[in-house]
Amino acid sequence: MSLAAELAAALDAARAAATVINALYRRNLAITTKADRSPVTEADVRSEEAIRDVLMRRFPAYGFYGEETGRSAMGAESIWLVDPIDGTKSFVRDCPFFSTQIALLRGGELVLGVSSAPAYGELAWAAHGEGAFLDGERIRVSTTRALEDAIVSTGNLKTLARAPQRWAHYADLVTRVSRIRGYGDFVHYHLLARGSLDVVLESDVNILDIAALTVIVREAGGVFTDLEGGAVGLTTTSVLAANGPLHALVAPLFTQ
Repeated sequence: MSLAAELAAALDAARAAATVINALYRRNLAITTKADRSPVTEADVRSEEAIRDVLMRRFPAYGFYGEETGRSAMGAESIWLVDPIDGTKSFVRDCPFFSTQIALLRGGELVLGVSSAPAYGELAWAAHGEGAFLDGERIRVSTTRALEDAIVSTGNLKTLARAPQRWAHYADLVTRVSRIRGYGDFVHYHLLARGSLDVVLESDVNILDIAALTVIVREAGGVFTDLEGGAVGLTTTSVLAANGPLHALVAPLFTQ
């Protein structure tokens, strides 16, 4: 099957999820708390069902790894990675910083990603070798080369804060860059991919949060690894994403 057909299916699945999400947003839904203390609502479950229906109807032989419905056919060559509402904590507090994340993993490599933020009003996508797009316009990372000119955005840094030496290196970075922001979730990755900021750091993520965004940032010309500079995979828990020159400058701080 062509990558174009797979991307079209992922976009259709994201739109199907957006229909469900928009109908349930700000409806004071009942909240269930998972073992990891993260919330889940009817919107999470129903939007993942909508995504799964679209993707598995078109590609029944593919594997599926969803935040709410778990894993199936993980030995398949091609596996869909889905978080129907990344940022449920924002969703339940009527904050628009949540998104639907859909990626395709083939042979261990991420080959396409869709990041849909229906309440925020952005849709980003990318496929391997085809570039990255935000609301239909091609996007590129910044050309910033000096740390002193860089804008850095961070997400959850709990694990980093528990490692004194690495936390000290982060503090050093804070003193050297132009400014620090904490946009978080999909927002800072969209901003990075379109060149509106320069570096994203996180120490507490899972692959479903970042798989699609990995493809989008890379296809926009960026570098996307874990904090140690390792490749993104199913067990990734941290992120260092930036344009090439800044990634090369920041990565050594977290590998010492």
